[in-house]
Amino acid sequence: MSAKKPVLKIQYDSPVVLTFALLCLAAMVANALTEGWANEKLFCVYRAPLSDPFTYVRFFGHVLGHADITHFFGNMCLFLVLGPVVESRYGSTNVLVSILITALISGLVHFIFFPGTGLLGASGIVFMMIFLASISGIKGGNIPVSLILVAIVYLGQEVYDMIFQTDNTSQLTHIIGGICGIVCGAAMAKKKR
Repeated sequence: MSAKKPVLKIQYDSPVVLTFALLCLAAMVANALTEGWANEKLFCVYRAPLSDPFTYVRFFGHVLGHADITHFFGNMCLFLVLGPVVESRYGSTNVLVSILITALISGLVHFIFFPGTGLLGASGIVFMMIFLASISGIKGGNIPVSLILVAIVYLGQEVYDMIFQTDNTSQLTHIIGGICGIVCGAAMAKKKR
């Protein structure tokens, strides 16, 4: 009698992370098919009248839009590495709430303080994930050195770039994402205790 060989199955292991990545891909395809209309109306936040119902969609939808395939891959590579680990640690609901909070805060900040520019992309969410992953090491009130180093390296580089670089990257959104990751992670750790 021979032992049965295990059957390999594909598992949708991180529903929030995988669905978010698929929505980003769908947004990019929709933008290509509509020749830019989708990003302009749904997936890019900018100053617009509050009477426009799409304004409220963009407060959240901007994190799904990407300027091009390079922008998309740049965000999704790190997001798909960190996301499943973070989702397994904190749970799907907590990760979804953290994504929505980060999207809304970064969208509102951009809407209020940067009226002449548009913002799109998941980099704020990626930075939130970086800090959620790092903060998961807090145990018994001890702050891990790795969290301090991540804060110094990632946020420090963003502050440096914001001051000394001129590019199309929103370093402020990265910083907001990092702060949201720290706050959400601390809140979840406190709730767990």
